[in-house]
Amino acid sequence: MKKKIIITIDGWSSCGKSTLAKQLAKELGYVYVDSGAMYRAITLYFLRNNVDFDDKKEVNAALKDINLEFEFNETSGNSEIYLNGENVEYLIRDLVVAEKVSDVAAIKEVREFAVAQQQKFGTKKGIVMDGRDIGTVVFPKAELKIFMTADNAVRVERRFKELIRKNPNTTIEEVKNNLEMRDYIDSHREVSPLRKAENALELDNTNLTEQEQFKKALNWVETLLGSKK
Repeated sequence: MKKKIIITIDGWSSCGKSTLAKQLAKELGYVYVDSGAMYRAITLYFLRNNVDFDDKKEVNAALKDINLEFEFNETSGNSEIYLNGENVEYLIRDLVVAEKVSDVAAIKEVREFAVAQQQKFGTKKGIVMDGRDIGTVVFPKAELKIFMTADNAVRVERRFKELIRKNPNTTIEEVKNNLEMRDYIDSHREVSPLRKAENALELDNTNLTEQEQFKKALNWVETLLGSKK
């Protein structure tokens, strides 16, 4: 049986982590788990139900009512997240969720809830998971850890192009402020802050196309598995 590994992809917002993770999963026949989508879905639930982020009792009670699952969509060719049986893949991408997700993800109880679920996905290996603390907290013993980064201006432009298609009223200033806020919260939170794992390989894709970054990452995988031609 061909050896299977766990691949973690961490990094800043709008660095293309999900895109690369999906590409690698498809190429390798691995399961792709979008940890960011999990935190976004939890945020969506909190917003819908007016959960007070600062009230531990409210947070714990809400988490008990949350069930998250990933289902493969044959039409899109992607795994999509379901919140209590509802497909919320597109709802969680709204800016209103993006503005609150870092605050929710910084809550200790929320991270413990999400990490426990994420670790279950990795018991059989053969997965690619992206996020902020996957290589440092969720899978510290992962065989391949990738840390993605890119220049801030490039990240803002990428995120703006993504959001403008869904909401023509989105401004680039809003996107810039949102990314800066998320970067600060992600890297300064007390629980599982964003940081590069000591043994992670850094991938700066400021000047790389999606295909170029994919080839670079796939080369790392093939070298590790001894399957490089």
